[in-house]
Amino acid sequence: MRKAEELAPSPLSLAGEGQGEGGREGRLRLVSVRDGLSFARLRPEWDALLERSGAGVFNSWEWLYPWYHRIGPDRELMILLARDEAGELVGLLPLCLSWTWAAGRRLRRLSFLGESRVGSDYLDVVARAGMEPLVAASFARAVRDARAGWDVLELSDVDQDSWALRAFREAFVSPAWQVEVSDRFTCPFETFASGTRFEDFLRKTGRRDNFLRRRKWLSSQEGFRIERTVAPSEVSRPLAELLRLHAQRWARDGGSQGINGPSVEAFHRDAAEYLAERGWLRLFTLLVGKQVVASVYGIAHRSKFIYYQSGFDPTWASRSVGLVLTGETFRDAIESGLSEYDFLRGTEAYKADWTTQERRTVAVRVWEKGGRGRWLSRGESAERLLRGVAKRVLPRAAVESIRRYRRRRASLY
Repeated sequence: MRKAEELAPSPLSLAGEGQGEGGREGRLRLVSVRDGLSFARLRPEWDALLERSGAGVFNSWEWLYPWYHRIGPDRELMILLARDEAGELVGLLPLCLSWTWAAGRRLRRLSFLGESRVGSDYLDVVARAGMEPLVAASFARAVRDARAGWDVLELSDVDQDSWALRAFREAFVSPAWQVEVSDRFTCPFETFASGTRFEDFLRKTGRRDNFLRRRKWLSSQEGFRIERTVAPSEVSRPLAELLRLHAQRWARDGGSQGINGPSVEAFHRDAAEYLAERGWLRLFTLLVGKQVVASVYGIAHRSKFIYYQSGFDPTWASRSVGLVLTGETFRDAIESGLSEYDFLRGTEAYKADWTTQERRTVAVRVWEKGGRGRWLSRGESAERLLRGVAKRVLPRAAVESIRRYRRRRASLY
């Protein structure tokens, strides 16, 4: 087996040609960022580009840099940058290279930064508005031409209308390549017309009566209040309460799959501070007296509120404290003039009671036919077959016990 550094892809330095802004002929200079220090120094340019793009918050430096630092430090960076003729950053594609095993073979896997353990939805190319087709196509060709450095390309949790998805599917249309696109998650959301009032919105939901009744009871309790934290200097305490309540909520099920393990908690402590510095963080805390009984971790980016995670004290479940606080986050989003509320991945029943729309994410996997990457697909097929047999043979309680054990194991890292 050759050493990892001998198998790693070489830095990219390619020129892509196509139509620039305003129909002008343009050339893009593509380079790659391969070290953590250069990644850290990219923040000002990355932030400026994100503001001029349509990319979501999970493609931000504030989200991906702490992910790399806390969760993926063993991965090799391969952040592709596209600069125009004046040297200005007009596009980036945040990738990383890691090792994976399949059918007894060690494979080089190229994927998005932020892809695992933190629920990053809508990962994509970040490109200046209007330049998405050119930038995405240039990146896709560059990755294809660097095929000697990877065995399988996996871009997961991409919006089904993503520019990255379109570009990579087109770049690998050839008998020499295998391209698979698979469904990932359904993401419920709701939009608000200009001038919408919270009371009017509430009448259209399936939670109105219960919300009003539960909130009335809570508001009669001494010391009831809802705190909203946005300042970087005030983040640590409410975030710690959120992590505590989230862990309590999922303790009986073997632990949470959303926030699980010391490295993920460390990531959120870093990310929350960075998000707050940009004015994007929204931490909501429901208290009765001096007791914190429910928390919501939200992100407000552009005109959208993102319901990222939550937690509540199980001893207060009968009082629907989670329901009440969720309703208050809708109130805050509407009264703040936001036009969308996104629950992200998951089709839990409570989300359907608040929303009427949904979007979907997908994953694209690419490998060269006859290459080593084919073993990943074959290995997963065998694993799915074994899991199916286990579900049919083992009692349901045994299957659940195995799932809890896996979650507990994951919480150690």
